Amino acid sequence: MIEKQAVKNLLAGLGWSAGLAEEMVEELADISAVAEFTAGATIFREGDPNPFLYLIERGRVGLDMHVPGRGRVRILSVGAGEMLAWSAVLGGGVMTVSAEALEDTRAIAASGSKLLEVCSTNQELGYQLMQRMADALAQRLVATRLQLLDLFAPPPSAEPIRS
Repeated sequence: MIEKQAVKNLLAGLGWSAGLAEEMVEELADISAVAEFTAGATIFREGDPNPFLYLIERGRVGLDMHVPGRGRVRILSVGAGEMLAWSAVLGGGVMTVSAEALEDTRAIAASGSKLLEVCSTNQELGYQLMQRMADALAQRLVATRLQLLDLFAPPPSAEPIRS
């Protein structure tokens, strides 16, 4: 019961859950737990299954992907109030990136399959969750595009370009 109350308190304090009715926060707390990662810990690896959606309460997480010819490349980092591993809610997908805690990180971990069950029985909560996911994914897409522009840009030349 203490764990559930701790999760509920953390959820209530996140901007991500602002505007959710108290009973919705309660339902999310019922299927969630607090997860803590020390700096340097691997949260999940690219290509592996991961059943949890994480809402970061504090800390920072780097998202890396393997790029042929370059190795492991950081494409984005996420922090407090942001979502991590959203694909867990889509049902059984594998991770498209690896996640590493860049600093001590605390998150709320919700089972993706249980989230889907709750959303199918509480359609208002499902709508609110999917709306928040869509907003987060739109922001992530823009940030990733900007990072990829830099990632695939030619390396800077030693000589300045002259016109």
